[in-house]
Amino acid sequence: MQRKAYVPGVAVCLAVLLAGCTGGSGDGATADDSNPGRPGVATEAAEPGKYRTLPEPCGAVGDKALDSLLPGIKEIADEERRRKAYAGEPTLAYDTDRKVGCRWKVESADATNHLFVDLQRIVSYDNSVSDDSEAEQLFAEQVEEADLPEPVASGSGSASGSSSPSGSPSSGAPSSGESTAGPSGTPSAPAASGSGSATAPSSSASADATPAELQPRLLDDLGDEAFVDDQLSSSGSTAKRRTVTVAFRTSNVVVTVEYAEQSATLGVVPDSEEMQDKARKLASQLADSLGG
Repeated sequence: MQRKAYVPGVAVCLAVLLAGCTGGSGDGATADDSNPGRPGVATEAAEPGKYRTLPEPCGAVGDKALDSLLPGIKEIADEERRRKAYAGEPTLAYDTDRKVGCRWKVESADATNHLFVDLQRIVSYDNSVSDDSEAEQLFAEQVEEADLPEPVASGSGSASGSSSPSGSPSSGAPSSGESTAGPSGTPSAPAASGSGSATAPSSSASADATPAELQPRLLDDLGDEAFVDDQLSSSGSTAKRRTVTVAFRTSNVVVTVEYAEQSATLGVVPDSEEMQDKARKLASQLADSLGG
């Protein structure tokens, strides 16, 4: 039996006819290859972020700022060591357009100060999500990790709480609510047995505690959104170390300033207000330099 010959021209004509039926439309719409799987539906790409690059981190902090944040830096006698101290040490970076950082450390007779500045440019890999939205989400995670306490009302009334209204006149002066609750409830037997030794630690704890107005909190005067964290730590008999972190987001860039001080003298606590002021001032300068 003789096979029927396959005629290429017929297949071509058939393909042309099919294309003419399905490929065109009355309104002239065409398929969008940028959105595979949904022909004919064009998706507009989300807006890119404001920033396309990052500044050199060690040069982003001026000498005057370093003089304030690192008090012992000007007293370094050796000229070469002093130059290196001002220059800082850049962190390892594989893509300087995406993430950069710099560290400084200076020891003085009174304390050892550390400064770390980190800048990260956020880029969304999802065409439907803008760089700003991606940065906003990542910053929200950073705020959550900081575990900021709930805002407290100023004044002694908020410290005493509802459990000790009758004792508020005597316990209103100390700033630590839970440490004053025990001594104010002196009728309780457990508190009376160690009242002499219990009051001393509570007074030292309240001295070390961060005042309510300086507690970790969100900030509304820096970038698009920002927060400050303040942690006081010590290990064993070593001197107190305070670390203040100020982080902010402006468009698709997230900047973190970490400023730490450890006193050289036991019992001396680094001042929270002073350190927060310095860290926030530097963060504001960085925001201005970014144009945010």
